[in-house]
Amino acid sequence: MKCPSCHNTDTSVMDSRVTDEGLAIRRRRECDRCGYRFSTIEEVEILNLTVIKRDGHREPYSREKMESGLRKSLEKRPITAQAIKRLIGQIERDMQVRGRTEITSHHIGEIAMKRLQRVDQVAYIRFASVYRQFQDVASFRRELNQLAKRRTKK
Repeated sequence: MKCPSCHNTDTSVMDSRVTDEGLAIRRRRECDRCGYRFSTIEEVEILNLTVIKRDGHREPYSREKMESGLRKSLEKRPITAQAIKRLIGQIERDMQVRGRTEITSHHIGEIAMKRLQRVDQVAYIRFASVYRQFQDVASFRRELNQLAKRRTKK
């Protein structure tokens, strides 16, 4: 890791701590040359995952796109930034468990909705309305009715 102060490439890890329920490691580092102390965070990253879009074209998986979509649905909802990161981690873990290098955007959306429904039902409806391309109030009503049925079964 390069020192942000003097750009020396030799730094030592002083302390490591697990954060985000085991999904990341925070490391306290010190530059071997100038003694500057700084922290780094090491997180799991999905590599080599290709998303197959609805129109058939392929593109690399983007955590930023996932986060953007979830943040829009969670806007003005009582959920912390930490909980959003945890949600993204859970969705990505569900995608990785499949053990394949390609995944459809449809499958990603279904995984995200399943996880989002457990976190915030209003955000779930917002996400579903975009993902499932609701065209009218009846579409919203059907989804709300299904959500209510699933909730009463628990």
